[in-house]
Amino acid sequence: MSALVIISAITLFALYLGVRARRGHDMSLEQWAVGGRSFGTAFVFLLMAGEIYTTFTFLGGSGFAYGKGAPVYYILAYGTLAYILSYWMLPPIWRYAKNHHLVSQPHFFARKYDSPALGTLVALVGVAALIPYLVLQLKGLGIIVATASYGAISSTAAIWIGAAVVTAYVTVSGVRGSAWNSVVKDTLILAIVLFLGIYLPLHYYGGFSDMFRAIDAARPGFLTFPAKGSSVIWFQSTVLLTALGFFMWPHSFGSIFTAKDERIFRRNAMVLPLYQLILLFVFFVGFAATLKVPGLKGGDIDLSLFRLSLQTFDPWFVGVIGGAGILTALVPGSMILTSASTLLANDVYRGMVNRKASDATVANLARFLVPVVALVAIGFTLHGGETIVALLLMGYSFVTQLFPAVICSLLPHNRATKYGAFCGILAGVAVVALTTTMHLSVGQLMPFLPDAMKDINIGFLALAVNIIVFAVVSAVTQPRPAEQTHAPVH
Repeated sequence: MSALVIISAITLFALYLGVRARRGHDMSLEQWAVGGRSFGTAFVFLLMAGEIYTTFTFLGGSGFAYGKGAPVYYILAYGTLAYILSYWMLPPIWRYAKNHHLVSQPHFFARKYDSPALGTLVALVGVAALIPYLVLQLKGLGIIVATASYGAISSTAAIWIGAAVVTAYVTVSGVRGSAWNSVVKDTLILAIVLFLGIYLPLHYYGGFSDMFRAIDAARPGFLTFPAKGSSVIWFQSTVLLTALGFFMWPHSFGSIFTAKDERIFRRNAMVLPLYQLILLFVFFVGFAATLKVPGLKGGDIDLSLFRLSLQTFDPWFVGVIGGAGILTALVPGSMILTSASTLLANDVYRGMVNRKASDATVANLARFLVPVVALVAIGFTLHGGETIVALLLMGYSFVTQLFPAVICSLLPHNRATKYGAFCGILAGVAVVALTTTMHLSVGQLMPFLPDAMKDINIGFLALAVNIIVFAVVSAVTQPRPAEQTHAPVH
């Protein structure tokens, strides 16, 4: 009962904080979607750090360590590499967005390539990637509440309640609600993760080295990369693929627009890789559970953190852990809802249906679409069986297809054309959709490759097809010197 009271209190506080965040602000489209471009270092840091500490980290990180062993370290590596890239990549994106009053990622593509059709395609790709990411958050929320409440609230009921809470404060406050809740979430999650990652190995094994020695003795080879499957080649290709896609998520891209100046990104790029180290403590919980909560299979590996906590701590503390876990779903979930509804209203409706729609009309439509997107995600959540990590990797394969066009757009002399960008993204997304639905791997498609190469992440095949199509179509559709025009500047 005490666990349920604490979980309920934290959820209600998140709702209060999210709704209160709109106070003193007229919720225009720019305020609702990008916070009026007024966020300082702390808020931008927490919105971007929110990408690391989601239910994926809390459950998927510990679950992947529990179920897979050494390959879990890819989660530590890809964010760090992405933050290094951000030092150079984000400031020019921010400058362009500020100068042209952009409020979404497709807006950026449409203006850079002078192509509303490209903007609409990017919006559709973004929504297609965001839905599994939102499903991931809701799936994690259900697991957390059902487990931490000792079954008092079912997973399905928790998903409906969590979706209702996040829908309410996103509709009212937009990205400001996400920003204020991210402060509470990161403070709480930091304390919980550090405590669990240090206490559990000490409590059960006497120390970190003793824990790893015990695991190695009981499960030889578990702490090294396997020769096939999640091998070193898989690790390297997955780290690179997910690092390139890290800021291509529509809600991550949109969080760039919220900053009040570009120096914020360079400051954050220096600090965020250190913040990544906290992930190690999430992994330590999963490793500690390997021998103490044996037998979890399939999607149940995501339960390892809570199963170990249930047998270790009093109910009130399990409630605190559960409350922290709820915030790891609500904050990223709210950013995803804000982004997805903005994409549909600003870039699909205004891009395809009514190009003369006013900002006020688009803002109202975006708010109307928030519960619609939430209901679609709930439907997929209640009828899907993928593990949390598998869901995220599928979404990453989609959004990484946007990377080549973004990088080319930042070059002083961009030789890429809107036709090349459109065809490249379309080809890459088609390969991802085909290989994901048919559960194909590089090894199955190319059995002639050396064994080591067969484990390359399938997303790379899609990216390679994308780049080839992008380059060929751009070369063929180069405008003649007399026809060259530049995108209009507003």
